[in-house]
Amino acid sequence: MSLAIGAVAAFIVAAFIHHFCSLFVFSALAKVPGPHSFAWTGAKLAYEDYKGTRTRKIHSLHAKYGPVVRIGPNEVSFNSISALRAIYGAGSGFQRTSFYKMFEAYGRKNMFSFSTVKEHGERKKLFAHAYAKSIMLKGDNAAMVERKAKLYLALLEKDGPTSEIFSTLHYFSIDNITEFLYGKFGRTSCLEGSETDRDLIGDIIDVSRRRLSWYSVHFPKFTKWLYAQSGILGCVTSQFYPMQKPTTYSGIRNHAMKACQNFASAPDNEKVNEKSLVSRLWNQHSSRKDGGLDDLDIASECADHLLAGIDTTSDTLMFLIWSLSRPQNIIYQRRLIEEVKNIPEEDLNTDGIPRTDVCDKLFYVDAVIKETLRLYPPLPGSEPRALPTATTIDGYCIPPETTVSIAPYTLHRNPEVFADPLKFNPDRWLESSVDSIKMKQWFWAFSSGGRMCIGMHLAMAEMTTLVAAIYRKYSTTTKGGFDLASPGITARYEVFYEESCDGMREHECQVEFTRHR
Repeated sequence: MSLAIGAVAAFIVAAFIHHFCSLFVFSALAKVPGPHSFAWTGAKLAYEDYKGTRTRKIHSLHAKYGPVVRIGPNEVSFNSISALRAIYGAGSGFQRTSFYKMFEAYGRKNMFSFSTVKEHGERKKLFAHAYAKSIMLKGDNAAMVERKAKLYLALLEKDGPTSEIFSTLHYFSIDNITEFLYGKFGRTSCLEGSETDRDLIGDIIDVSRRRLSWYSVHFPKFTKWLYAQSGILGCVTSQFYPMQKPTTYSGIRNHAMKACQNFASAPDNEKVNEKSLVSRLWNQHSSRKDGGLDDLDIASECADHLLAGIDTTSDTLMFLIWSLSRPQNIIYQRRLIEEVKNIPEEDLNTDGIPRTDVCDKLFYVDAVIKETLRLYPPLPGSEPRALPTATTIDGYCIPPETTVSIAPYTLHRNPEVFADPLKFNPDRWLESSVDSIKMKQWFWAFSSGGRMCIGMHLAMAEMTTLVAAIYRKYSTTTKGGFDLASPGITARYEVFYEESCDGMREHECQVEFTRHR
């Protein structure tokens, strides 16, 4: 008996030594700085993921260990411009990891979830022109954004002086993206009061969404098996669902599928007259082009664009308005109001909304948006990549298939680049200096390279136009305790809020709008 116990103990010790040596002696990553507890097991980082604190934890590790940190047995985080270019620059060869599989829809990959550069590039070239800046600032798209801005102002008038802007800004962003994607075949009317359309936002704000994302990333096969069960076994496994059915995005994806089906069944003359993204994708349909996309490919692509175009824009606008409305930032609000109130009458449309192309050239509006995106990037966390071959980044040998990443959150809080980095200060972007050039190099709210956010120009058109329209007519102040509390985003993979505040209010932000005299 004692011999058996001794053998087991010897095996455990040998396994421990082998694991230790493989990680801290023989591994090429052994020289990378970082806490041994994170290098020993991926469970440490997974736990931070579960709490929604991954990004802030990695940021603290960079503050302690420097610009290169080992955050897992096979994962390294970077915080430098040289690493940014090496990993995300054009022609780098780095591919997206399995993390992005959760963004597939209807069992089909889309531009966002394709791992290889080749697959992503081939899909992107089918519709990249539809997102061009010149397309966003003139014509139908600009008119659409201006109409939605008018409807948003009308909603403010209807709601009274105090508005809960977390919800209303979601209405603004979803109404824009659905019309851009589907035109009359799937546009929503949240700003005009459609409760059915407003219910779609429930897909985005359900906090169970973050828990399901965690299981999908860390236990993908188990999660897939769990939800695939039916009958008696399905009743049992349902008790262990990270999120009860219908799961996250179900409403959004059902809406996307229905919109695509409506378009597919429409007469040809209606398809020709439609200028939405789905019509552009339809030109690549297998019925029109050999080897083209099928119905599910188009639906998956559109559904992904729909999800990407809602809370990213609305959350940024919320943090922008909230930041300007805080007592300590009123000086910046006044400067913005001065700029937008001086927009000439001839630069307004017939409804009195500043034209989108004019808003694009407003320097202080741009500075306020940049500063908001710096402190509150829509996707603050790591953007994981891997390379099939070994490489060297910032002097460290990175073995094949090692996960590497950079987070906008950490890039944007570098005190050597951004003076007083935790302070909201739009004026920093107005300086013409070496520091200003350096800040622009470190600004990474929309990613970079071939994978740069394709919807950037649409998002900027929405934000510049709405901000100019609001502050041309109103001044804003925080209400309901939001001078001290921060609005919080808790339904995505990261819990995000302003950490310097006394507290956080989940999915809520109250602001008072006062008309200028």
